[in-house]
Amino acid sequence: MTIQEALAYQHNSASSPLARLDCEVLLAHSLKKTRTYLKTWPEKSVPDNALSAYLALLQRRTDGEPVAYLVGTREFWSLDLAVNDNTLIPRPETEHLVEAALSKIPPNQTQHILDLGTGTGAIAIAIAYERPLCTVTAVDCSPKALHLAQHNAQKHNLHNLQYQHSDWLTQIQGLYDVIISNPPYIASNDPHLKQGDIRFEPRLALVSGTDGMHALRAIIHSAHAHLHPGAYLILEHGFDQQAKVIHTLNKHGYVQIQGLQDDQGHARLVVAQTMCSESCAK
Repeated sequence: MTIQEALAYQHNSASSPLARLDCEVLLAHSLKKTRTYLKTWPEKSVPDNALSAYLALLQRRTDGEPVAYLVGTREFWSLDLAVNDNTLIPRPETEHLVEAALSKIPPNQTQHILDLGTGTGAIAIAIAYERPLCTVTAVDCSPKALHLAQHNAQKHNLHNLQYQHSDWLTQIQGLYDVIISNPPYIASNDPHLKQGDIRFEPRLALVSGTDGMHALRAIIHSAHAHLHPGAYLILEHGFDQQAKVIHTLNKHGYVQIQGLQDDQGHARLVVAQTMCSESCAK
């Protein structure tokens, strides 16, 4: 079977063709080649061992397993990150969270940044990569997630990252200039939990109480005590949660609260500050 034929192949158990991109990623992974190679050499024969591996991956993808778990990597902020089923798969929309954080972190200053619920380390690693003068602490309640985040940081030769095992802020000490988080924010009865790729991701990284707000409320409540005056709290949330998040931030004394949208126009994240003292206002 040639590369062109393999990409056009429909597994017998598939009710509809898989997305072309999925097939390209899985075949390139099986061949240990790039997608550019596939497009350059469509007439090349696929070796039997690679074809067997590819067809097995196609079946697993047809059964719903996420491509990122099948190939063990995902690109985020143009950085190749290892992923596994102990962590949430980094989403492109979460890059907006990184953009918002970078807009508050001057490139020529040394600051202390805290990433809560780091998972693969995607957010912490992107910020550490872009702001090498800063110290970024990646926090997670899962030792396996922290191990993966550390592996990803080492993969990109980043040395300005620290790691802390903690259930949100319960084990955190000290003050930070920015606290950032993409916490779980899906309600426990949300029907989307039974659909698509999300079925294979850890519920701990997805579900947060009956209204999806449990983690967001806990972070907002606790973060104030760990932020310098005038420092920033930046949170990703669900598409229908922005009003609740802003209300909770107001209730806990945050100021300069700003809700932001993603590229699809969905309410996606909130930026807020602690009250600025006289010294930091000067």
